[in-house]
Amino acid sequence: MSLVRDLPVILPNGRLLGTVHDTVVDTASWRCTHVFVADPPSDLVEGRVHVAIPWNWIRSIGDVIVLRWFPPTPIPRDS
Repeated sequence: MSLVRDLPVILPNGRLLGTVHDTVVDTASWRCTHVFVADPPSDLVEGRVHVAIPWNWIRSIGDVIVLRWFPPTPIPRDS
C-alpha cells in the first residue's frame, strides 16, 4: 500500500481533501480497508484531524485518488 502514500485525495466535486498519510490493512484477508487522509481543510473537517476513508468510497486510483462519495461537511471533530 505504499504506492498510495502521499497521493492527493480528491472529493467528488473536484476539491482537494488532502493527501494519503497511511493505510489500514485487514490482516485476515490482506485487503486495504481504509486510507488515512492527513490535514484536510478545516472547513471540511473540524480541527483538521486525519480522516479515515473507507476503501469502498474510492472511485479510482491513478496519479490521484478520486472519491465516489464524501459525507456532508464540515465533519465535527467528535463524530
